[in-house]
Amino acid sequence: MTVTLQPHAGGAPWPRRVAAHAGFELRNLIRNGEQLLLTLILPALMLVVLVRTDLIRLDTDGAPVIDVAAPGVLALAVMSTAFTSQAISTGFDRRAGALRLLATTPLGRTGLLGGKVLGVFAMEAVQVVILGGLALALGWQPNPAGIGAALLAVVLGTGAFTAMALLLAGTLRAEAVLAGANLLWLLLVVGGGILLPAAGPTRFLPSGALGEAMRTALGPGPSGATWIALAVLAAWTVLFSAATVRWFKWD
Repeated sequence: MTVTLQPHAGGAPWPRRVAAHAGFELRNLIRNGEQLLLTLILPALMLVVLVRTDLIRLDTDGAPVIDVAAPGVLALAVMSTAFTSQAISTGFDRRAGALRLLATTPLGRTGLLGGKVLGVFAMEAVQVVILGGLALALGWQPNPAGIGAALLAVVLGTGAFTAMALLLAGTLRAEAVLAGANLLWLLLVVGGGILLPAAGPTRFLPSGALGEAMRTALGPGPSGATWIALAVLAAWTVLFSAATVRWFKWD
């Protein structure tokens, strides 16, 4: 009897490994009740409160409240997923040694980070469908001409806040990351120009730039203010990415 030896199949292609890890990250976000509260439930409640109650009065400059509130809530959802959720989960993965372990697998460091970013985009797609659908049900009529600029704002905002999250998670202890991420989220919501219209220096914060880009793009349509906000987001993305590459620690 002749026995034919077949070569052992290699690992899955790199894009498939990254996609698999992105699916893992998305499932973890959805299954985590605290993160789901932060990324979906709170933004939805804020949208309803801003539009249907007088608890918080928005300075809309004559525009319908929903036209100001809906883009701000979508921007808040992006920040919550890309920054707070990623900072906390990555910080505790680093403390547990999971980051160092995964970096030694065929996924590699680049695949690990790529999977995290792709998972964030997947979660943001879920947020846009749910929160955008709620906003439409409340009477929102976004400007179709600004959808492209708004999508660019989401991409740049995700890049900036994910890089910021990794910088925080890769340089501080997990407990400090948990406290710092939640505190920064609260400060940026209250005074960072993301949920409410930005004014003065807050326009140049990553939160203010994201909120401004979303509101101007989906409200009156892309304008000079939109492109300035996008440029600010791009600058923050480059800055945080460079800092993360320089100072991120895997263990």
